[in-house]
Amino acid sequence: MKVKAAPRRYAQSARAESAEATGRRIVAAFLARLMKQWFDEITLDLVAEDAGVTVQTVVRRFGGKEGLLAEAVKILAGQIHARRATPADDIGQMVGKLIEDYEYTGDPVIRLLALEPRHPALRKFLNTGRGYHRDWVSNVFVKQLGRIDAGLRERALDALVIATDVYTWKLLRRDMGRTAPETATAMKRLIQATIADFSKPGNKAEKP
Repeated sequence: MKVKAAPRRYAQSARAESAEATGRRIVAAFLARLMKQWFDEITLDLVAEDAGVTVQTVVRRFGGKEGLLAEAVKILAGQIHARRATPADDIGQMVGKLIEDYEYTGDPVIRLLALEPRHPALRKFLNTGRGYHRDWVSNVFVKQLGRIDAGLRERALDALVIATDVYTWKLLRRDMGRTAPETATAMKRLIQATIADFSKPGNKAEKP
């Protein structure tokens, strides 16, 4: 019995690794389609075909599109975090990294946001994204926000979130047809104007 234990463990390990690889392939297939298509256009049949598995395999592993979305969002969040990594005091580099991220994720995120009222399941993941963006803005502008009156700081953060939001990118890039460098310049000016306005000497929060 002891002689057979090692081969059995090896076989179990190989099966586990194969199952893990299959899961990654399925999520990658779903994410690839999510980057190009509307969420409600993606079917489990298409994902299964792309991944080279059966629909039953997809359902057994992830339950359905919501389970696939949850896993895909984790991967996407890691990619976004990596692309946005930048020194907190370098606005130019920060904007450049942000535009680089939006050039890849902007259109897919806009499509998901457009579908949010029709697909409540999307709200959880989009709210997570909103929270991440606000935290990211708070961190990269920590020095600038620190120089603003405490009573105005939250409003200043609101304004900076808007200046760097994906909708701002869409307005410039897609609606107005600006180039990526032009979009970066416009966004940088919005940021600088916001910081300058809230940082004016004597600028205090109004008393209720």
